[in-house]
Amino acid sequence: MQVNQLHKDKSVILFFILGGFFICNTLVAEFIGVKIFSLEKTLGWEPFDWEIFGVEGLGFNLTAGVVLWPVVFVMTDIINEYFGMKGVRRLSNFAVILILYAFVMIFFAVWLSPNDWWQSQSGIDPTNTTTSLFDMDLAFRKIMGQGLWIIAGSLVAFLVGQIIDVFVFQKIKSYTGESKIWLRATGSTLISQFIDSFIVLLIAFWIGSDWDLVRVLAIGTVNYIYKFIMAVILTPIIYLAHALIDSWLGNDLAFKMKQEASL
Repeated sequence: MQVNQLHKDKSVILFFILGGFFICNTLVAEFIGVKIFSLEKTLGWEPFDWEIFGVEGLGFNLTAGVVLWPVVFVMTDIINEYFGMKGVRRLSNFAVILILYAFVMIFFAVWLSPNDWWQSQSGIDPTNTTTSLFDMDLAFRKIMGQGLWIIAGSLVAFLVGQIIDVFVFQKIKSYTGESKIWLRATGSTLISQFIDSFIVLLIAFWIGSDWDLVRVLAIGTVNYIYKFIMAVILTPIIYLAHALIDSWLGNDLAFKMKQEASL
């Protein structure tokens, strides 16, 4: 096999691997986002009781999707490093198409009439550990049937966040060159996640559910604090990913791909 063909094959394989993880994380984050969890209780802490913008009782009560969104933006930066803005844009657009397709299929599944024995099957009530009957179809509809405003908010926030992330990443890289990976990766994520944190809440709950603007801003601030912390924590992962990818590609091919990605 010729060297140029080998290089081409490695770059294609890398794009498929990174793109696969990127789209998978994006899809999963959309669907698990319906669950609200307490970060403090998960870590065995007492829930915080903050007051922000006059809104009391705030803590890290987050959607389960925020566990994966920092990973999505880290993947964005890695793809941006090796495949540039065009690579990220193609994957982002494809991810949105797949998310919309998935939601259509789920709404179709929600619409299907349930079987009687499945709908009323026995289960264990976690509140008192006694056998009871559940309405399985109602549970399925509640969990899987997310509101249109939430879907719209998450998709708009995702696309806007991606556009800002890749732009800031490349802008910082134009000044720093190949050095200071932490600055362009973490910096672009922090800026894009700030925008993302508020857009999704403004569309889903301020416009879609008539929440007070102050409450939306307060909750968005709490969400962003979490994302800020996670972006800093995940920074070493970016260096590890770069080291592994460069080692697999070889220094010459890795350098060439990074140069072309910056054009």
